[in-house]
Amino acid sequence: MTVPWFEPDWPAPQGVRLLSTLRGDPLSGASKAPFGYFNLGAHVGDDSAAVAENRRRLKVTAGLPAEPSWLSQVHGIGVADLDSAVAPGPADAAVTRGSSVCAILSADCLPIVFAADSEEIVAAAHAGWRGLAAGVIEATVRVMGVSPGSLVAWLGPAIGPQHFEVGADVRDAFLAGDPHAAEAFEPNARGRFMADLSMLARRRLQGLGVSRIYGGGECTFAQPSRYYSHRRDGITGRQATLIWREG
Repeated sequence: MTVPWFEPDWPAPQGVRLLSTLRGDPLSGASKAPFGYFNLGAHVGDDSAAVAENRRRLKVTAGLPAEPSWLSQVHGIGVADLDSAVAPGPADAAVTRGSSVCAILSADCLPIVFAADSEEIVAAAHAGWRGLAAGVIEATVRVMGVSPGSLVAWLGPAIGPQHFEVGADVRDAFLAGDPHAAEAFEPNARGRFMADLSMLARRRLQGLGVSRIYGGGECTFAQPSRYYSHRRDGITGRQATLIWREG
């Protein structure tokens, strides 16, 4: 069985694993159009049996230590502690010091993962513009409870600056807390702005003291055979970014 994913080239601590799934093809996924093929989102209108089969294939072929903790993402700043005995409510980030698998679903929003040098804790965050502006990165690092300088971060596939058009309200939301964030917004001929999510995330991370930041170059919108994109396709599936601790 071939399951579509890639393992990013980043200097993760030895005991940490990360993978990012792809859209796949009819041989790798069970979902049909418009969710074809390896859709992992159970909330987008796809057949539930197809999603369950895709998730089963992922768990088996990747050798995951547990079923991924699929969050109810709401574009906020809630952080789920996956080691807690209490089931997580709506959240846009997750942390674990145990054997749980942090999972972020996306189809243009920016997935961000974190790992501590000590290998003791990993985390993942869902950073659309609303969550990013509201502080989901800051909330995640705060809950991790380790020195930001001891963290390494990777930015996953997201809509790129050539395709992410936003209004002045979005720009204003970022400039309110960081006037220099203006460099991440390029005015266009329609009187709106092209926004660079990865640049905005890097600014937030660097502001916290996270200096080792990788990834951020994959555009979901521009690669229809590789990634799902909500802005490009409307009704579509979701890819996943997973991080977990081995052993």
